[in-house]
Amino acid sequence: MRSRAKVTTGFPSAARAAKRLGVSKRVARDLSLLADHSLKTGEFILPGVGRLVRVDRKARIGTPAGGEFVKNPAKKVVKFRVSKATKDSIVPAKKK
Repeated sequence: MRSRAKVTTGFPSAARAAKRLGVSKRVARDLSLLADHSLKTGEFILPGVGRLVRVDRKARIGTPAGGEFVKNPAKKVVKFRVSKATKDSIVPAKKK
């Protein structure tokens, strides 16, 4: 009889992460797989809710209330895009 292969996760320990998050080990393992995938693609998908997307913001010149120009560096930010199903459940589509 073959022994089962040990599943490795992005978390140091799926059991410890599950306990800390208050979820089952299976859910912690699934979240770890989603997190590993998001490192490669820059997207973290929450099925039925939306997706978190990494966006590159360009460097720009800002003018704060003091009036002096400030140079804002380029950076990476996270934006949330709501899924159509979630949006329609909160704000129903207009009837024609």
